[in-house]
Amino acid sequence: MTNRYDLWVELNKQAERIHAEGKRVAVVLEGRDGAGKSGTIRELTRYLPPYAHSVMRSFMPTKTMMKHWLSEWEKLLPREGEIKFFDRSWYSRALLQPVMGWCSNAQYNHFMQDVIQWEIDQDVTIIKIWLSVDETKQKTLLERRASDPLRYWKHSPNDAIAASKFDDLTIKKDAMFALDPLGWHIIDMTDKDEGRTQAIRETIEQLKGI
Repeated sequence: MTNRYDLWVELNKQAERIHAEGKRVAVVLEGRDGAGKSGTIRELTRYLPPYAHSVMRSFMPTKTMMKHWLSEWEKLLPREGEIKFFDRSWYSRALLQPVMGWCSNAQYNHFMQDVIQWEIDQDVTIIKIWLSVDETKQKTLLERRASDPLRYWKHSPNDAIAASKFDDLTIKKDAMFALDPLGWHIIDMTDKDEGRTQAIRETIEQLKGI
């Protein structure tokens, strides 16, 4: 593993400052299945003080949440003095949901029209990170997940479906980026160890600007 000691020390300093100043920060990690969102969040939060951060794990939304998407996500935003890391986020509606047919075209279009203004209206700084893998790398990662005795539980039938829709997700990803061209920070996860280090470094840089 890359030596991240100095980065973790600096990340803790920034988290303590955010906590002391009562600021609210959401760190959103999005990416294709297998890109390493959970593992990256684990490295980002490895030494963070528990009172200064929390993690929102990926979950299956309720029917109520699907109908009232952004207003329900508003309830899950960070509290004062907290950095909250999101393993997938409200941006699922821009990505997997339309590709997999889990939301309607109208729900997708409303989200795309409303999300940036909704973010502006929140008293929250949002750091958006996209973990990038190419099609070949994703296929390798998902195949490894299915046969790994330590990670088998991450595998689901949806993995193969999502992988088969690589190009469709690319179209949705590009449309999502176009909403906020300077807001997304792209991390190359071809080498996951180096990618996680870069994600920590990028998060620190963004926190310094708050």
